[in-house]
Amino acid sequence: MITKPTIDRIMEATDIVEVIGEFVQLKKRGANYIGLSPFANERTPSFTVSPAKGIFKDFSTGKGGSAITFLMELEKFTYPEALKWLAKKYGIEVEETVESSENREEDNRRESLMIVSGYAAKYFHETMLETDEGKNIGLSYFKERGFNNETIKKFELGYSPDQWEAFTGEALKQGYQQEFLVDSGLSVKRDNGSLYDRYRGRVMFPIHSFTGRVIAFGGRTLKNDKNVPKYVNSPESDIYHKSNVLYGLYFAKKAIREEDNCYLVEGYADVLSVHQAGIENVVASSGTSLTGEQIRLIGRFTKNITILYDGDAAGIKASLRGLDMILEEGLNVKVVLFPDGHDPDSYVQKFGTSVFKKHIDDNKKDFILFKTSILLKEAGNDPIRKSEVIREIVESIAKIPDSIKASVFIKECSYILQIDERALLTELNKMRQAKAKKDHQSQQNSRQQEMPDEPHFFDEPIVETTKDESSQEKEIIRLLLLYGNKMIDWDGIANTYIGPFMIAELSDVEFEDATCKQFMEMYRQEVENGVLPEEQHFIHHRDKGIVDLVVTLLATKYTLSENWYEMHKIMVPDEQANMKATILGAIFHLKKQKVGKILEGLRKELQTTPAEADQEILLNQYMHMKKVEKTISDYLGSVILK
Repeated sequence: MITKPTIDRIMEATDIVEVIGEFVQLKKRGANYIGLSPFANERTPSFTVSPAKGIFKDFSTGKGGSAITFLMELEKFTYPEALKWLAKKYGIEVEETVESSENREEDNRRESLMIVSGYAAKYFHETMLETDEGKNIGLSYFKERGFNNETIKKFELGYSPDQWEAFTGEALKQGYQQEFLVDSGLSVKRDNGSLYDRYRGRVMFPIHSFTGRVIAFGGRTLKNDKNVPKYVNSPESDIYHKSNVLYGLYFAKKAIREEDNCYLVEGYADVLSVHQAGIENVVASSGTSLTGEQIRLIGRFTKNITILYDGDAAGIKASLRGLDMILEEGLNVKVVLFPDGHDPDSYVQKFGTSVFKKHIDDNKKDFILFKTSILLKEAGNDPIRKSEVIREIVESIAKIPDSIKASVFIKECSYILQIDERALLTELNKMRQAKAKKDHQSQQNSRQQEMPDEPHFFDEPIVETTKDESSQEKEIIRLLLLYGNKMIDWDGIANTYIGPFMIAELSDVEFEDATCKQFMEMYRQEVENGVLPEEQHFIHHRDKGIVDLVVTLLATKYTLSENWYEMHKIMVPDEQANMKATILGAIFHLKKQKVGKILEGLRKELQTTPAEADQEILLNQYMHMKKVEKTISDYLGSVILK
C-alpha cells in the first residue's frame, strides 16, 4: 500500500490540465478548459476541466473526478496504478508500507499481464545488447536498417534468442506464472502442458499503451524461409486490443498536438525512421485495417491526418474504402504517395529530413481529390466504369458531416469529373436522405425491441418522493463541500464552523441514499478527529462512488460571464449573501422531508393497529411529530394543509 505522505506529494504535484492534456486536446474557455470527450464519440465539446477545483466532468457520459479518476476511467488503471503513473510523471519516489511484489504475481490480473510484458521487453532488449547472439543478429539488423542507439533505447527494441525455451525458462525461473506468460502471448502451451517461446529468433518491436507501458509485441523473422511468417504479433488479451492501439502513439502524442497533424504510416520501421529524422508526429496501424477506435484516438489530439503511402497502387486501392471512416469522424485527410520502390522508411533514410518534408508539402492531396484521380485513371474511357466512380466519390463526400466542406469537394470534383455540379448535389442529397431514413428505421426497430411483448403490471405505485429526498440529501453535502470550513456569521455565534454545526444539527437524521450516508459518516468521523475535510479530500478519495457524487455536485456545465449584469441588468441571487438562510433552509427542508416520512408511517400504523392502547401511543407520537413539522414549517414560511 502506498503511504499517505507519498499520496499527498503526488496530489500536490499533479496538474490536472497537464495530465488530461496528454490524452485530450483542451482549449481554454474562461477559468476552465474544454475538449471532446475521450469516453464518447462526439463532435461538440462537453468535456470540462476545472484547474481551480482540480476536477474534470464529462457531461456526455456523466463521468467525472480527479486526475486519478480520469486515468482509472480511461486507462482502466487501479487506484495504485494511477498513483504510480502520476508519481513517475512528476519524478516522485513511491514509498509503500509493504515491499512491492511487482516482479511477482499481483492480485490484479491486468497488472500481472502488464508486469510480465514489461519484464519481457527488458529481457529482449538486454539480450540484444548484452549477448553475442543478440549483438550479431538483432543489433546488427537494426544498425543495418539505420536505427541509432537513441532510437533503439527509446522504443525498447530487442531480440528473442533462436531457442525453444530461452525466454520462457528464464521467466519461470524468475517466478512469473505460466498463466500470464500464455495469456500475454509471450509463451505457447504444448499438448503436454509445457511452454515454448512464441518469438524465438526474431527481432522485437514492443507495442506501448497510451501511457507508455508495454502491452504487446511484434516479432520480425530474419530468415528467408517462405514457410515462416514474416511477422508474428501478440494475440488479443485483457491489456491488448489491436483495434484500439496505434504503434508509436505514446511517443508521438505531444508532437501531434503541437503540429496539429498526424502522419499515418503502415509499419514499425516507417515510424522508427521518420521519428528518428526528427518528425515525431507519426504513428502506424501496424499492418491492420484502420479502425474507428484508432481514428477517434487520433481525433483527441488533432483533426488533421496525413497518410503516407508507398508506391503500391494495389494496396492503396484496397485501403480507399476503409479510409472513408476518417471522413465520417469529421477529420481532414490528406494523402502523400512516395515514388515506386520507396516507402516512408526508405525515403527518409535515403534523402534526409528536409527532402522528406518537402516531398510531403509538394505532393499532399485531399483524400477525396486523391481518390477521384486514382479511380478515374483506372476507369479510363469506359463510361460505365466512370459512372461507378462518380457514385463512389459522392458516397465518400456524403460521409463528411460538415456541409460546407462537402459542398467545396462537390465543386472541385465537378471540375475534375467534368460533370454538372447540380447532378452531383442531387446524388449527394439522395444518399444523405437514404442514410437518414435508414438511421431512423434502425432507431424505431431498437425501440420496438425494447418494448415488452406483454403489458407489465406493478404491485405498488412508484414513489415520487425518493428523488426529491435524495436531492435534498445531496444539497446538504454540496453545502458541506463548499462552506463547511467557513465560520458562522449569524446570530452572534462565535468560533464555530459551518461543517461541525451542520453535522450536529443533523445528528438525529439518517440519510437514505447509500453514497450520501457514506459521505456523511466520513465527514462526521473527520470532524470528530478534529479535521475539517475540504473538497480535495473527497475528490481524491479512492472510493469511486464518493468521487462521482462530489464531482457531480461541484461541477456545472454553465457559468455566468463576468459582464452578465452589465449586459442584462439582471441580478442573480447569491446563496452566500445570506448564509443563515442557505444553511438552515437546507437543514430544515431535509428534516421536513424526514418528518413527513415518519408521519406517513404512523398514519399507516394507526390504520392497521386494532388495540386501543397501542393506538393511543401511536396517536401521541403522531401529534408530537405534527408539532415538530409545524415548527419546521413556521421557519420555512410554508403552510401545511390539514
